[in-house]
Amino acid sequence: MKNLILILVCVVTLTSCQGQQKKADKKTTEKSSAKTEKFAITKTDDEWRTQLSPEQYDVLRNKATERPFTGEYDEFFEKGMYVCAACGNPLFKSDNKYNSHCGWPSFDQAIKGSVIYEHDKSYGMERTEVMCAKCGGHLGHVFDDGPAKTTGQRYCTNSVSIKFIPAEK
Repeated sequence: MKNLILILVCVVTLTSCQGQQKKADKKTTEKSSAKTEKFAITKTDDEWRTQLSPEQYDVLRNKATERPFTGEYDEFFEKGMYVCAACGNPLFKSDNKYNSHCGWPSFDQAIKGSVIYEHDKSYGMERTEVMCAKCGGHLGHVFDDGPAKTTGQRYCTNSVSIKFIPAEK
């Protein structure tokens, strides 16, 4: 009789845990789809994977970070504009780029309305994430340790999340 009760308790516990997981999965799915609905450009994961390199996909869609001092635009200072590598949305002007010596391209401001911000508590830190306002691609983070002579902000940006468009001569 004790064995039968023990088996019954185990079955009830397991089935209730699975139900909770399905509810959690459903909430996560609802939250993600609600989040992506606010962007003008939305694509499936497969569409993004086809369009982006594996590193771009990891940074722009999974919020990864490229290794410091490895990005194409870290020490790059030509005249032009930086656009989102995923959707082409203009993000930063080269006049706002500066060398912060942090290992990633840094800007003191973004083009007005080109980015959105989200509170980020990942990795035990509190930061402000910067994303493309048009497609939601992860660009990097913004910090208040930028040049005091301008905005005081440092948009610490992953090189793979942006593409440079040279100024016309």
